[in-house]
Amino acid sequence: MKTWPMDSRSKLEVVMPFLGKYRPFVGRCCQRCTPKSWESFHKHFTSLGFCNVIKVTEENTRYRGWLVRRISYFLAVCDWQFYNGAPSNLEEKIFHSKRIQDIVSQKGSPGKGDAPVASVSVAQWMKDIHRILCQIQSSLSPFLLRLCSWALLKLLNQMFLNVILHKGQLEMVRRAVKMVDVPVVFLSSHKSELDGLLLPLLLVSQGLSMPRVTWEYKTYTSKHRAWLTHLGGVFLPPAVEQTPDSRMGVLSRAVLASYLEELLLSRQQLLIFLEKPFSGVPQLSASGREWLALVFNALQTGTVPDVLMVPMGLSYDVAPGLICSGQVNHDKPHSLWMLLWTICQAAFQGRGCVRVDFAQPFSLQEYIENSVFRQSHSGKHLEELLLPEVLGKCPMILDCEKLEYRSSDSYGVVELNTKQQTLVDNLSLHSLSTAVSCSAIMAVGITSALLLHKHQEGVFLSKLMQDFVWLTEEILLRNRDVGFSGQVRHVVLHSLFLLRHCVSLHCLSLGDVLVAPRRTESAVTELSRHSAALLPVFIQEAVAACAINALLVELLPYLGSPEQLRDAVFVLEELHNKVASLVQLLPRDVILWQPCQSVFCYCQIAVDKLMLDGLLVAEEVPSLVCDTAQKGLTKRLLSKHMDDFEDTDSDYDEETGKKCFKLSHQENCTEVFMFLCCLLGPLLKTLRRAVVFLGESEWPQPESQYMEKLHQFLVRKANEDCSFDCANKTLAAVSVTIYKELGVLREQPGQTGPILYLSECFVAKENQEKLGKFIEQFIWQSAY
Repeated sequence: MKTWPMDSRSKLEVVMPFLGKYRPFVGRCCQRCTPKSWESFHKHFTSLGFCNVIKVTEENTRYRGWLVRRISYFLAVCDWQFYNGAPSNLEEKIFHSKRIQDIVSQKGSPGKGDAPVASVSVAQWMKDIHRILCQIQSSLSPFLLRLCSWALLKLLNQMFLNVILHKGQLEMVRRAVKMVDVPVVFLSSHKSELDGLLLPLLLVSQGLSMPRVTWEYKTYTSKHRAWLTHLGGVFLPPAVEQTPDSRMGVLSRAVLASYLEELLLSRQQLLIFLEKPFSGVPQLSASGREWLALVFNALQTGTVPDVLMVPMGLSYDVAPGLICSGQVNHDKPHSLWMLLWTICQAAFQGRGCVRVDFAQPFSLQEYIENSVFRQSHSGKHLEELLLPEVLGKCPMILDCEKLEYRSSDSYGVVELNTKQQTLVDNLSLHSLSTAVSCSAIMAVGITSALLLHKHQEGVFLSKLMQDFVWLTEEILLRNRDVGFSGQVRHVVLHSLFLLRHCVSLHCLSLGDVLVAPRRTESAVTELSRHSAALLPVFIQEAVAACAINALLVELLPYLGSPEQLRDAVFVLEELHNKVASLVQLLPRDVILWQPCQSVFCYCQIAVDKLMLDGLLVAEEVPSLVCDTAQKGLTKRLLSKHMDDFEDTDSDYDEETGKKCFKLSHQENCTEVFMFLCCLLGPLLKTLRRAVVFLGESEWPQPESQYMEKLHQFLVRKANEDCSFDCANKTLAAVSVTIYKELGVLREQPGQTGPILYLSECFVAKENQEKLGKFIEQFIWQSAY
């Protein structure tokens, strides 16, 4: 690793990988939704150590000796047990399943233009089932599995310094699997195309069964898919996206559901990626939700008594892959050779470390029972909740939950009623939140966030090390783990080495080093991609900070100078109102809003965290009070949701109905406040620029075409002010989804995809300006 001259007399601090006696227990399952799992599947970690999965020695084999040490990788792979528990006569079992027989006996009606179902022979049915099964999966090839595992181990040793796994977490999963004799489903975050090869290798090497891995069908070419299926990959067949009245669509969905039931009955493990790769913000994958719906349906039909769900978190210093590096179009399938070339490139560049974490397992049956019991049947869509406030007609409805938006042209792989769809959505959000919360924060992410959001003009290395220690402690205090340990100087220099294309270093005569981030498009984009890992850690504080920023924007016109904003006093009701507005606006998966949390509970926790951070202090005698909220509504909210907090030290004044706060005057308070606001800055700026683009677009137009034009517009704007962190296709897609939920954009089915057009309300420029001002109030402005 390359190093730079440093003053050897400088005092070095040590980054502690944990606070107190034990490492934080990350990824604890929800005590409210799964109390029995919360209590049963974890008592204490029997081991607090780590193991490097890709480091194979003679101790990992049954043999000893000089020759064994030379071929230890080959011998270890030969000892691994690749479980091939595919049921025999799979096609016949699927054909005789109730779903397929209903279609054969014309209980499932054929679509328009299709041949009558009765005229189709049994041989033709078996042929169609065989063809669909070949699109879903193939039999495992033990020789290919061992060969690829051996080659992958060699490549991983070239690509990464280590792949770390927590021994205590691994033992927790092993005990849970032995305790309950039910199928196991791993629910993982998704950071790279390499994840689908790395995680099965990790599980098999640690004595767990070989899982079937879900992959995106359209992402890869046919040859690539054939290779992946022999390695345990499974795909959603393309016909499942056809309309419900299509014969092949009905048959494909029935075959897929029956196949998954046979998979779970044979006790084969399944690995589902819940997150879109790499999106920059936590975002649920559509295919991951469909696989979860299939697992949910198998449990509901009584095929299996229960399913053990195990969320997983995955963290890279620098994630390899085509999507992460931006070298390929998302809409075009990846060829096998392109992926191999990307892996080989990463093998010669040095990619740092990898950390894999297991969250606490939980019972799917228990989750469903508790969720059905507590499921709320009231709610409104975002357009009803927030649009009146955006247009200035009336305040937002705070005591009502937001209903999830569903596209008009989306067809599920299984037929679920509204309550069941809500259960699957909530399960997806819960699992994604747990998987993200158990993911360790790497050194590159911390350094990137500091350089991008706090030291844009450059910083001395000594100061960067101090801020690195501060931010690491803040992460650990929030019960999140970090994926590094050691001396601060070594850790920071290691992260700067991996970010060498994004920063420039200048040795000074004073003995220090000036670290300056580059302002090029590639450098800012990469720093933004790495720093996004910190957003889930501080998401609630970031939302609350942006809400306070909105209150300051409202006060600024009435003050003589921005310096007087430091003495502004906020009423709790108004602060809750602003936080709730932003919480309702942003998607639940982005802000990791768990379904069992009410909006008031989320807002209260966000405000409480700012108080714990020392950014907000209680104020008894307000000097300049910002109070525009409705007092009666807030009292109803407090009385309705106070049961969410068992213990509280709030000094809420029932006589006045007001509790006031103001920003702390402590040193570095403004810098921390700005840092929190900037974490949400890229998404909020993208939303603001998307509003400007509304007036420049022609309507109607296909959604794919609109997305491409919006991205080009964002790139053009980014070139003007070097805000390349906003020129992101994923953030553009999030903005389109938000505006469809808000009622700004309407969609109707088209031949090649949804057609977007502007709603009548926002044809007027005046309403577009109101929407822009509503978004802009949450964006940090350096002027104050």
